[in-house]
Amino acid sequence: MSAQAQMRAMLDQLMGTSRDGDTTRQRIKFSDDRVCKSHLLNCCPHDVLSGTRMDLGECLKVHDLALRADYEIASKDQDFFFELDAMDHLQSFIADCDRRTEVAKKRLAETQEEISAEVAAKAERVHELNEEIGKLLAKVEQLGADGNVEESQKVMDEVEKARVKKREAEEVYRNSMPASSFQQQKLRVCEVCSAYLGLHDNDRRLADHFGGKLHLGFIEIREKLEELRRIVADKQEKRNQERLKRREEREREEREKLRRSSKERSSRDKERSRDRDRTSRDKDRSPRERSPREFKDKKRSYESANGRSEDPRSSEEREAGEI
Repeated sequence: MSAQAQMRAMLDQLMGTSRDGDTTRQRIKFSDDRVCKSHLLNCCPHDVLSGTRMDLGECLKVHDLALRADYEIASKDQDFFFELDAMDHLQSFIADCDRRTEVAKKRLAETQEEISAEVAAKAERVHELNEEIGKLLAKVEQLGADGNVEESQKVMDEVEKARVKKREAEEVYRNSMPASSFQQQKLRVCEVCSAYLGLHDNDRRLADHFGGKLHLGFIEIREKLEELRRIVADKQEKRNQERLKRREEREREEREKLRRSSKERSSRDKERSRDRDRTSRDKDRSPRERSPREFKDKKRSYESANGRSEDPRSSEEREAGEI
């Protein structure tokens, strides 16, 4: 990549697709299904393992540093939950890798000379010390590249102690097998990246493997997968709590609504009961208990309803006579 292309990529990563007003680049958004969500979260295996023995080539989905910058800016104000898509992607990739590891183990078990469980345990101890030495040497090289000489020397002392333990373990393993069998290369499959490791690999080979881009890339992918699992679990728990809280609020509102409705219904029932009691009392009262005026009004109402009157005098004459 030329210096100009590198500069452009850096600006894209910092400012996104709209850094120079180029509207043609904004035709696809980071939320588009064609965009790799693992790339947006900087964990796509196609990027991590690029240039290694297991280079996967170009990803089938869109990779663009500017879209990643757009996503990082937008995710500050909104949660897009792309971690779930990335987690599914990495889980599928790691599952394929683990299947290859199991197949390689079975192939080795079929092709290598069968040994007893006791001898196998002794060989396993040598492999474990090889792995420890390889990781420590890779750490020494990294510390030296960073200019941390004092810390690098401390780790180198640990390497020497591990080498002593390895020689002792090799001696125990040698004494448990015939010389001809001991000289045969006993292979082991790396649990992290499924590469083959030899029982008699030298320090340089071990350092190249455990400090190499392939092994470290798989470590990065596996660690990122565990991080995504934690993030997704936390977000799902948070959503479940929010959903439960909203449901409790709705239930509380429904109970309050029912309580108010019941109270209003009870109030109406009491009012109707009072009206019925009042009407019943009026009907049960005898004519003597009623006032003269009330008795006359009811009598007049009855006569009017039946279309007749017992007194032929006019109402004015009757009232005058009553007076």
